[in-house]
Amino acid sequence: MIRFLLLTFRSAAKNNLSAKDLVARLEEGSSRWSKASLQVMHKLWSDQGALVHAQQEIQATLSIGQIVDIQWKLGMAVSADSCRSLNSPYVCLLLRTVDLSGQIWRRSFEMTIPQFQNFHKQFKEMAAVLETV
Repeated sequence: MIRFLLLTFRSAAKNNLSAKDLVARLEEGSSRWSKASLQVMHKLWSDQGALVHAQQEIQATLSIGQIVDIQWKLGMAVSADSCRSLNSPYVCLLLRTVDLSGQIWRRSFEMTIPQFQNFHKQFKEMAAVLETV
């Protein structure tokens, strides 16, 4: 029952339904809803709907996807149009992430060795924090 309510309220928030619209859709979907049950749903959505909607907005804003794969390679810059010092090593990272819709995104970027070392340090710190959650 809890899962049904969560799904119903998330769907109502996603579709920006008012309490009246939610009750109307529930009535259309099934004739088994009692008047008292529909009144409870109306009251719950009236009281908590804005909170559910705000939570979904925050979740959508903060969701960046999930890292699926990380590849890296070490390279040496031998020529460039705007580079002052050639023959400097760099690390090229290729990240593959999947978003909430299931689409896979590829992002690549280059870093100097000190930047990569800092990135590695920050990644280890994030991993340690995630293990405590």
